[in-house]
Amino acid sequence: MGFLKSTAELEIQQQQLALSVLKTPQSVKTLNHLKSLHIYLLRTGLHQSSFAVGNLVAHCATLGLMGYAIQLFDQMLEPNSFVWNTMIRGFQQNREPRNALLYFDRMWVRRVKPDRFTFPFVIRACADLQDLYKGLRVHGQLFKFGLELDVFVGTSLIHFYGGFGDMRLAEHVFDEMPTKDAVAWTVILSGYVNQCGDMERARKLFGKMPVKDLVAWNTMIGGYVKAGEIEVAKMLFDESPVKDLLMYNTMLGGYAKHGEVEVLLQFFYNMPKRDLVSWNSVIGGLVHNRRISEAMRHFHLMQIENVSPNEVTLVSVLAGCAQVGALDMGKWLHSYIGRSNIGLNVVVGTALVDMYSKCGDLESAEYVFDKLIDRDVVAWNAMIMGFSMNGQSRSALQFFYRMKNEAVRPNDVTILGVLCACVHAGFVDEGRMCFDGMSQEFGLTPKLEHYGCMVDLLGRAGLLSEAYKLITAMPLVPHTGVWGALLGACKIHGNVDLAEYAIEHLIQLDTEDGGYLAIMSNIYANAGRWDDVAAVRELMREKGIHKLRGCSSIEINGEIHEFGVEEKIHPRAKEIYDMINDITKRLRMAGHVSSTNEVFFDVEEEEKERALYFHSEKMAVAFGLIATDKGTVIRIVKNLRICADCHAAIKLISGIFEREIVVRDRIRFHHFKGGSCSCGDYWLKSR
Repeated sequence: MGFLKSTAELEIQQQQLALSVLKTPQSVKTLNHLKSLHIYLLRTGLHQSSFAVGNLVAHCATLGLMGYAIQLFDQMLEPNSFVWNTMIRGFQQNREPRNALLYFDRMWVRRVKPDRFTFPFVIRACADLQDLYKGLRVHGQLFKFGLELDVFVGTSLIHFYGGFGDMRLAEHVFDEMPTKDAVAWTVILSGYVNQCGDMERARKLFGKMPVKDLVAWNTMIGGYVKAGEIEVAKMLFDESPVKDLLMYNTMLGGYAKHGEVEVLLQFFYNMPKRDLVSWNSVIGGLVHNRRISEAMRHFHLMQIENVSPNEVTLVSVLAGCAQVGALDMGKWLHSYIGRSNIGLNVVVGTALVDMYSKCGDLESAEYVFDKLIDRDVVAWNAMIMGFSMNGQSRSALQFFYRMKNEAVRPNDVTILGVLCACVHAGFVDEGRMCFDGMSQEFGLTPKLEHYGCMVDLLGRAGLLSEAYKLITAMPLVPHTGVWGALLGACKIHGNVDLAEYAIEHLIQLDTEDGGYLAIMSNIYANAGRWDDVAAVRELMREKGIHKLRGCSSIEINGEIHEFGVEEKIHPRAKEIYDMINDITKRLRMAGHVSSTNEVFFDVEEEEKERALYFHSEKMAVAFGLIATDKGTVIRIVKNLRICADCHAAIKLISGIFEREIVVRDRIRFHHFKGGSCSCGDYWLKSR
């Protein structure tokens, strides 16, 4: 008897040990642990225990082994609601919502009564599937069990309806709940903030909350930041009794996107603690505001503080280099990536391709592209657009054909890149084929940008009637880009009547871009219609609009130098002006005659010429000549299109000074070398 008693006691102890292991989170870490425990349950007879199997199923869910959980479940004769609930929860948490609903239906068939722990995960599964009808049915079933007022179930319903943007139903559920905990309040608040963006209603709810926890404060502050109401967000931030790093980072992100740089930096340095997200926000904000040198300085500072950059950091800084044409900085980053543990994945690699392309170094861009494994459509687009903007239109088309041969499906950005390439080279037939094939071959719907490219392509080629017909046949309402392309074509070909029609639409669109009116003024001036020129200038004065200020930047030894027209604020301004005078003399000796027809008509001819001499791109070229060694490529980025006179002048300068000069304007690159331009003067002829 003693032996039997000892054996029975041992079995009980073993069962208790097994149950203790099952109840301990993270006690089962691998499939082998799971199998060992399963065998132990079989030996001790616990494989029919709902409590034991339910906990083992929970471990399966944690490990993502729902197939194994199904085997365990199927071996049970009569699983109770706890086991069913654990299976349903496991499927939902492992992103198998269909199986979660399937087991819920099977639970009904087996006449196992669902409870307050069943429905929340069933409702979440309906949300995951975006199945509103099924969710409504589940809501109806709640009434059969008297669970419609349960706070746990009700909170899941609020989240479900909020996900569909139906805050009327969400608030109805909320109002019916007799007991509302902090989670329920936060979920209804989040629905108004994140799903509807109704900050007015959210603010009223926030005011009624009996207890405002940290999540609620973060939700409200995040909502105002997203809405661009930084001052209101800052007011709430100051009022919040407790602040965590998430709240600080939310405010920092708001300043980075909507605020002033100095406020962003001050807030950043006043933060009690900073993490990688903080550094990424401040670097991104500096890049957004074209403060690239400062962004790079902070990139180095974060490493000094032992914060390792990630993909987001590198992509942001590379985007900054691309923005201002900072090739030296970009090359340094490329070498840094090679030395770091991040490696050349497709995201960082694509950012490098984009940076090199926008800095005019296509050889390096193609080198990086060829090194990429698993190239996606974004990587292909970066390379195609790179060829396009650098005037290598034939290469852009060849890459497009190669992309299709490698079974990479083009998207609307791909087609836009190809169409831009056709515009830059005047490939009318290829452009038509690409535009028509967009819907016929790839099932893509043309967007306004695609129509704008086609109008530009046709218009530059002198096919104004075809361009106009395309606009009238558009299924979309033409935007400024479309009418602006037609206006530009009218300027090239001197079609005043059609230009007047285009400018009427541009004025109706209430554009604040004075460039269009300036183009119209030049069209009238070229036609000798001076009264109309005066009328356009008067309209510009009435509207208070002006042409965007032209500025050009150049990178020298990792530092960005920016120039405006006739500015004298640069430390080496005197040397720059002396160089411009020298350039002007040499240009005259080479037979260059300034093209003054695009300068305001009411300015004396001598003043027109002087204004042209000191255009921002010429200022940048002059600085490049005095600040770099002979033979160094001069790379310039301009925010507007390069003017006809600067194009002609820089072409000559490249031959006179034996320098390669790369100018990236708002539309494309111009590679000047030996007195020629990569655009083959197509752009100049069709200006």
